Amino acid sequence: MNARTLVLAALTALVLVPAAYVFLADRGLSATIADVEQRVATRARAAETKWSGAGSTDLPAPVRAYFAFVFPNGVPAHDYVEIDMAGRFRRPLTETFSDITARQVISLRAPDLVFSARVPVFGPVWATAYDIYIGGEMEMAARLLSTVTVMEETSTPALDRTSLRRWLLESPAYPMALLPGGPVTWEPIDDRHARAIVSAHGLTAALIATFDARGALVRFDAEADGDLDTPYHGSGEHTARSDYRLVDGVRIPFSFTIARAAGGEKFPFWEGRVTDIRFGGR
Repeated sequence: MNARTLVLAALTALVLVPAAYVFLADRGLSATIADVEQRVATRARAAETKWSGAGSTDLPAPVRAYFAFVFPNGVPAHDYVEIDMAGRFRRPLTETFSDITARQVISLRAPDLVFSARVPVFGPVWATAYDIYIGGEMEMAARLLSTVTVMEETSTPALDRTSLRRWLLESPAYPMALLPGGPVTWEPIDDRHARAIVSAHGLTAALIATFDARGALVRFDAEADGDLDTPYHGSGEHTARSDYRLVDGVRIPFSFTIARAAGGEKFPFWEGRVTDIRFGGR
């Protein structure tokens, strides 16, 4: 073997070995996330939550109108939802948006969820990010090329409460979760607003819902400012929803903006659309 052949072989190895390592790491991380998604779906199927009273006079009037709007033919017997999304995302502590594709699997009957996304970083380099909240404990991380961990947070009371609020903030995509009989209760405010309170695992979180004239839930807002200096966005403090469409008997908003909020200002970090949504049941 001559010197030129040896050089070419060495260069090929320098390219292929790291590429193979990244490929295997990516497949391994994808398999891990898929296992967690299955766990969320399994726990949802086994849950004994019994929704009731979508039209109950005990509910605030705008909430009754909301349930009438999103469940035109009654409440379907779904347990969990799979949501694919695409749009633009701004990483924490940055100002530039990048294209993103993301996926969520969420229980409708208890506050369990797993979110995963692939975000371009620069050139051909990308990062895989995931948020997991199951059984009241959260875990989040971001890995460059699915290999190098660049951000990791584990369960604390503050982060667990943020993840509980995240489940509530995402709930317009699965409104069964907001029905009486589940972990969410409602308090009246006025004819266009109500307070949604989710309680689980000894923690509570609340958001103010705003409804339009049709009964659609068009925004959720936290009542306290967010900490804009954290290395993660968490749930955000504001979401706006629009473009409601009927899916499996449920009206779902396909367009959304999620933002941090503080000092009377909003700072969007996730602007996108639902590209596919599938409900699952037992």
